[in-house]
Amino acid sequence: MNMAGGPVNSQNQALERPLASAGPTNSQNARLLRFATYAAVSVAGLLIVAKLAAWFLTDSVSILSSLMDSVLDVGASLVNMYAVAHALTPADREHRFGHGKAEALAGLAQSAFISGSALFLLAEAVQRLIEPRAITRDEIGITVMVLSLVLTIALVLFQRHVVKKTNSVAIAADSVHYRGDIAANLGVILALVLAGRFGWIYADAVVALIVAAYILVGAWGIIRSALDQLMDRELPEDQRLRIQQIAMAHDQVVNVHDMRTRSSGVQSFIQLHMELDGDLTLLQSHEIADQVEAAILDVFPDAEVIIHQDPAGLEEWHPDLP
Repeated sequence: MNMAGGPVNSQNQALERPLASAGPTNSQNARLLRFATYAAVSVAGLLIVAKLAAWFLTDSVSILSSLMDSVLDVGASLVNMYAVAHALTPADREHRFGHGKAEALAGLAQSAFISGSALFLLAEAVQRLIEPRAITRDEIGITVMVLSLVLTIALVLFQRHVVKKTNSVAIAADSVHYRGDIAANLGVILALVLAGRFGWIYADAVVALIVAAYILVGAWGIIRSALDQLMDRELPEDQRLRIQQIAMAHDQVVNVHDMRTRSSGVQSFIQLHMELDGDLTLLQSHEIADQVEAAILDVFPDAEVIIHQDPAGLEEWHPDLP
């Protein structure tokens, strides 16, 4: 989109059609996001059933803590499923920049689930240090936890692929749960072996403390990422530099200034002022802006680009931003 001129479109006509450009333009990304949320809920539900049975049979508090963690995962994944579906909704009259920030809000909600899970593990660990118990039928618990480990690793690898393709904050937040679950599952297996086979009854508590600390660190990372989106933090400096290089690569562009960027879900928003020869016609300036916009979209296909053309050398006030 450029702001140099061309025919002035009727505002009423624009209101009659969906603002498709304000939503994700890659349908494959949308399918990946939806499938990732369904996979997370399905895996977490299966793990709850398996761990519940193992807890009844073993009376292991470490398995109970893992079970509660999986329950929190299901709750967080359901929140995530709703948020991703909402974020992929096309822009409308009331939300002209789309609904991408729903993902960041989901990330904050999930950080609360994750923190609650970590605090629960901390409480259980302290209680087990104070009142240690022997574990019975540890072989059943180990079998269930190994199954949980395999399923969780498969899910995390798929989520990593989705995040790499879509840069989704919500899926990244969901993945932190399950990465924590991998560590938790390994810890529970280790605790079951040490307590059941070697009689070290404090193993549950030590492992739980380590896992809880790891999960809390992950929760803080989610909070920071979500707040960056909600507060319209600029894109990374290397991406901003790349945008400027693309614009300056056009032989008619004299300079670029007042560039502003932000992200919302899987979409980026890029605004910049581009200085051109003042003797160019309005139509020529418009064409140059279209060419620069197309070049930027080649590198940032899910972005919305707004370019304002200025005559080179024109003195104007603009915010004192880098």
